[in-house]
Amino acid sequence: MAASSGADPRLQRGRIVVGVDGSSGSLAALRWAVREASGRRIVVHAVTAWDFPVKSTFADTATVGEVHPLVAAERILVSALVDIGVAAGNETVTTALIRGHPAEVLMQTAEGADLLVVGSRGHGTIFGALLGSVSHYVAAHAACPVIVIKPGTNEPAEDPVPDADGAAPWVLRHHSRYPPYAGWRK
Repeated sequence: MAASSGADPRLQRGRIVVGVDGSSGSLAALRWAVREASGRRIVVHAVTAWDFPVKSTFADTATVGEVHPLVAAERILVSALVDIGVAAGNETVTTALIRGHPAEVLMQTAEGADLLVVGSRGHGTIFGALLGSVSHYVAAHAACPVIVIKPGTNEPAEDPVPDADGAAPWVLRHHSRYPPYAGWRK
């Protein structure tokens, strides 16, 4: 797994933060972020949030089934990178396993980022909340532009057209302190 060089990723310029929980939405978000970062020659910082499913008097001895939540999170992140074809040692993708609620972790990690990318729905059993609720939260509160990728969507449409169910294939939200995201390819 690629790891950051020890520097605080929030201080890096030119980076895309992406939330990864192993769901099809987060894999699509990771795939999209890697492709977008490659075209812009910037770094992707893949983040998996983890926490203990219930409070325990034994603190770090809690497990998810037979697996410690940190180990489960690491497996999810490594598997996601393998699934989208990111080789070990790839210097353009850094990773982090961070304890905490996914929305809080992503908001903090995305400080100063060019973009925050998430899937529209995720796995809630390990991380305590569906990424759907996380995506809504970060879209409303992030200090950087947020891209929400729907599962099965690898590229934003040139002209976003709602699907048959009325959902747009991607959502772009930007904070009023930042100009609209100019990275869309026409």
